[in-house]
Amino acid sequence: MTITTRRAALATPAAMLFMPRVLHAQGQTEITVHYAQPFIYKEAYDAILAAFAKREPGIKVNYVTTPNYEEGAQLILRQAATNQLPDLSYQGFNRLRVFAERGLAQDLAPLLKAEAADPATIGYTPNLLALGHFGGFQSGLAFAASNPVTYYNADLVRRAGGDPDNFPTNWDDVLQLAGKIDRLGDGTEGMWFTWNGDDWMFSALLFGQGGRMLTDDERDVGFAGPEGLGALRLIDRMVKEGGMPNLSATAARQAFTAGKLGIIFQTTALVRGMKEGAGNNFVLRTTGMPVIDPARGRLPTGGAAGMLTAKDPAKRDAAWKFLRFSTSPEGQALMVRNTGYLPCNQIAIDDPQYLGSFYRENPLFLAAVKQIPISIPWYAFPGTNSVRVTQTMVDNIARIVEGRATPEEVQRDMAAEVRRLLPRRS
Repeated sequence: MTITTRRAALATPAAMLFMPRVLHAQGQTEITVHYAQPFIYKEAYDAILAAFAKREPGIKVNYVTTPNYEEGAQLILRQAATNQLPDLSYQGFNRLRVFAERGLAQDLAPLLKAEAADPATIGYTPNLLALGHFGGFQSGLAFAASNPVTYYNADLVRRAGGDPDNFPTNWDDVLQLAGKIDRLGDGTEGMWFTWNGDDWMFSALLFGQGGRMLTDDERDVGFAGPEGLGALRLIDRMVKEGGMPNLSATAARQAFTAGKLGIIFQTTALVRGMKEGAGNNFVLRTTGMPVIDPARGRLPTGGAAGMLTAKDPAKRDAAWKFLRFSTSPEGQALMVRNTGYLPCNQIAIDDPQYLGSFYRENPLFLAAVKQIPISIPWYAFPGTNSVRVTQTMVDNIARIVEGRATPEEVQRDMAAEVRRLLPRRS
């Protein structure tokens, strides 16, 4: 179906959403909402649901969760094949493209314009809408945004001879400090970088020196040059110089909050959980993540956007109401306070009644805010193999962490394998 045809097909249902609410007269409307990463999001979604239920008692929401964005994407693709889709799904920014290209995501622009001629007046500014704009239409509404930050144990940094108030701002000095922490003994590890799970943190190293995932025309890989090799060599140095152990993300977080890991690089979304996990074990600090090239370096914007998939008019109406509430100033304030993500509604950012005092009272959240000027979208691979591309990259990077291959070998193999998975173009 072409974009024009899809929009025409959605025109009538979009209008129906804003008819008098007679659809609820016969009882409660029940919808299914999917989201990923409950270990990060659960408290936020629960708080949003509690507030939404008070506002819309005629709508019952049932949550379905997946451990991560990749499994969330696979779930939706499977359920689309069996006509068992949820009514609303919150997908990682880098996965919206595949749903838009397959015609599974619905265009939200008509729904937004039915509420406000200019979506910016209700908080959806052009830059925020761009995070969910794929396939030539508004395939999602940004719900939560993030960038990678540095978490560090101030006590271990001090013990290793570092200054917690002046954490290193370049990778050479960070690796040197991590190595000193690693040599403190008593089971202490130096650092850990999120290399597994998806391609997001690898892209942070790649973008951090001005690199890109694919070429401008998306016909070939963009990480086969010096920027890609530099990113892979840095991961190799993390293992050899920084004392990075081969741990899962869960095990690394547990080691860090237990006071046995000095520095960890992960999404700002984990601030709330890290703070609670560290408790009184040590003094937790956060700061920005170093970029290799101060002039060209950028960082990826992670996070999720809500994608409407309901076909039944009553369910679509209810799912849209939930999506709108979750991305409203009130919903965004609840999301931010219960995670570490950045808000995706400009009113929530600007209006003091929502988050005005929050960042002043919670300095651990500020590192991500300061990196917004150098943040760019999380790259979305084209074609039907986007999930396989990501897994291919993760599997190859694992060879460096496990000491089974050099950065040069991994770059060569990863580039060749990703090339085979890219869409064939005439």
